[in-house]
Amino acid sequence: MSPDLPQSRLRRAAVTAWRQLPFFVWLIALWMLLWGQFTWLAFLTGLIAAVIVTRVFRLPPVELSGRVNLWWGLVFVLEFLFAVVQGSLTVAWQVLDVRRQPGTAIIAAHLVTDDDLIMTHVGVTASLIPGSLIVETDRDRRILYLHVIGVRGDADVEKQRASVHHWEERIVRAVGSRAQLQAIKDAAAARSASVRGGAR
Repeated sequence: MSPDLPQSRLRRAAVTAWRQLPFFVWLIALWMLLWGQFTWLAFLTGLIAAVIVTRVFRLPPVELSGRVNLWWGLVFVLEFLFAVVQGSLTVAWQVLDVRRQPGTAIIAAHLVTDDDLIMTHVGVTASLIPGSLIVETDRDRRILYLHVIGVRGDADVEKQRASVHHWEERIVRAVGSRAQLQAIKDAAAARSASVRGGAR
């Protein structure tokens, strides 16, 4: 056996572990968000859950882009926290407003990126914000179906779709590949052009 073989295996293992680190951290953060606790106990139990998910259950390895933009990651976190607070207040007002019943709808939002992890991140983000919940996903056609409350017309439907596209853009800017980022930019440019064309 070549003496370089163990070193090459260690090198590959280190590269794989480094590429999987953002996914591992995301699992811990997701665990803490689901429990609604940012404590050491929640962190430790999330760490145990992440180890079990990634080591005990032999699932296919998640292919990450290898690109992490800390600035856009921070922007995503801050916007997400603001959206959670805003969504909570909006839903509370809809419940307390006795003058009208909040309308509901099932909305289909077509994603730009063809990536399981990005789709999962967008779906989890949309579900954690009060007022919307993912009820179905169409992996082949890249469509998320959301149950949304507070819908009174087409404008609210389009606003919710725009929100999903916004979260997809933020997530891709934070952890997506350069090709995915370019696809997001092209799609945003196409939507802007169609809006300008429709306004004429």
